[in-house]
Amino acid sequence: MSHSRADRKGAHRANYERNKKRIFATQNTCGICGHPVDFTLKTPHPMSATIDHIVPVAKNGHPSDIDNLQLAHWTCNRQKSDKIFKQGHDTKQQVIGNRNLPQSMDWMKYNSNQIKKQNDSKKTVIRVKRRLNR
Repeated sequence: MSHSRADRKGAHRANYERNKKRIFATQNTCGICGHPVDFTLKTPHPMSATIDHIVPVAKNGHPSDIDNLQLAHWTCNRQKSDKIFKQGHDTKQQVIGNRNLPQSMDWMKYNSNQIKKQNDSKKTVIRVKRRLNR
C-alpha cells in the first residue's frame, strides 16, 4: 500500500506552496547549518535552497504550517532526514568570506585595529600559491 505525504498532494499542497514562497522571500540562511543559502543554485545542486520540516511529517509534524517550515540547503535537509533537533539551538554563521584564510590566527575574532597595534614592529609575509587553469 502506498502512502502519499499531505504536503505533496491533497489539501495541504496549496498552503505548503504559499508558505514556501513566503520563506524563500524572508529567510536567507539555512535553519540546519546556519550558513547562507544561494538562491541562484537550482535543484540538482547539493547546496540549492529547499524547505525543511522542523518536526518531520513522518513524526506527525504539520505538513504545511509555516511554524514547522524553515529554509535549508538540500544536502543539510537530506542529512537531517526524519530526525528531530532540539528547538532553540543557536546556529552561528561560520562563513567569513569566499577565500581561504591563513590558519595562523582565529579569524572569527579578528579586529584590524587591535592587530595593527600588536604588529607595528614586525611584519609578516604570506605567500599564496595560485594554480593557473589552462
